[in-house]
Amino acid sequence: MQRFVAAALLLMASNVAALAEETETLQISGQAGVLGEWEITANLTASGGQKQFSGPLVMKHVGLCTVDGPEEKKGEIKLQLLGSSRLKATLVVDGVACAYAGRKSKSYSGLLHCQDQRDVPLLMWLK
Repeated sequence: MQRFVAAALLLMASNVAALAEETETLQISGQAGVLGEWEITANLTASGGQKQFSGPLVMKHVGLCTVDGPEEKKGEIKLQLLGSSRLKATLVVDGVACAYAGRKSKSYSGLLHCQDQRDVPLLMWLK
């Protein structure tokens, strides 16, 4: 009986270790704005195969109209993969939450919707 209990505990421990190793990561690169003037980068993590990811986000203004170098904004992103061709995300920058829904072609393409502002095109590539 003790061997059975020991084997069961060993099996449970290996299952917990396997779940911990299932942590997935995603790297995001993207462009936002009518002219793609904002560069977006993020490193996201998830666990348990939930297809839900989150992490810090950096938006850098790479347009020509910068005076003292590129403006940079930091925030958070929560992303959910929906099947193999769609995703939805929430981006929070400067305390403002914006919603995004994208469809996959060569990249994920969609509109970023922020309350009281115009919708902005957003392209995202996932690695």
